[in-house]
Amino acid sequence: MIKQNLAIILLSSITLTACAKSTNNTEQPQTFTTKQNLSSEQQKKLQQLLDKTKKNLVEIKGGTFMMGDFGEQKSPDKLPYDSDADSKPLHKVTLDNYALSATKATYADFDVYTEVTGQEKVGKFDDLSIQDRIPNSAAGINWQQARNYCQWLGKQLNLKMDLPTEAQWEYAARNRGQYILYPTDNGKIDIGRNVWSFEQRQNQQNRLNAFRNIPELLKFPATSLGLYDMITDNYEWMLDWYDPQYYNKSPEKNPQGPTKGTLKVVRSSIPSEGQTLQMFGGFTFSRHAIHPVEDPKAAQDELTKKHHLDLNQNNSVRCAVN
Repeated sequence: MIKQNLAIILLSSITLTACAKSTNNTEQPQTFTTKQNLSSEQQKKLQQLLDKTKKNLVEIKGGTFMMGDFGEQKSPDKLPYDSDADSKPLHKVTLDNYALSATKATYADFDVYTEVTGQEKVGKFDDLSIQDRIPNSAAGINWQQARNYCQWLGKQLNLKMDLPTEAQWEYAARNRGQYILYPTDNGKIDIGRNVWSFEQRQNQQNRLNAFRNIPELLKFPATSLGLYDMITDNYEWMLDWYDPQYYNKSPEKNPQGPTKGTLKVVRSSIPSEGQTLQMFGGFTFSRHAIHPVEDPKAAQDELTKKHHLDLNQNNSVRCAVN
């Protein structure tokens, strides 16, 4: 029963809230710099992270596409695929060339970043949380930590690196704007082959002695563009503030989202299995909105406080280069 209750609280971390103070999207993140007196071992780990980052960049040729739920145009019954109104209307977007990381950043990546910049490690380290913090799983971070990381990487590599916009993410997930329903290798959900099955998730929990699904990466094929885990294994922070009506007023050229807001857009989904993804938000155009720090209501929940739950453990980052 306690596992079920904890799972409910974890899901509550994505509850929408308007309690946050509205903030301008043009604010610059805090700048973290690499320490000057790195040991040889630290220098080696830093170089490995930078080499990995460069190797994993997938160049994406820009273009024009129709962004949003395309069900009324392409589904057999001419009805929307998505029950959420915020993925509509379909609207024209034109993007310049850019690049996306093939993978989400892992705890191992963030451990190198925080070590060489003199920060505390991300996440929580109580007896319950530490079991889930495996090196090759997607790092759980808030929006600011995600942006700081991408911009720091860009500075090391002399690249204009930042969080992707949701238009960039969707264009890439749809293989440069094609009418693709799911961001998998074939645009479909083949349970157990290109997404987790329920049994695979249960086996994972048993293997890791975990009470929840862990966002282990690179377990399934990449999309046609070479992007991994676009459909599941942690939300990905977008640059954009969230506005459910934004598609009605979004500019065509390189939209950046609203200039201010209280919630940030995330794409992808929490660590799920195929049956759930087919029912809830696994589409290439599915939008979600999350408090950029942590949901105030969920943070005050007694079980959250008692078990020191990390309300950002399902929120991660995939950096973009503009």
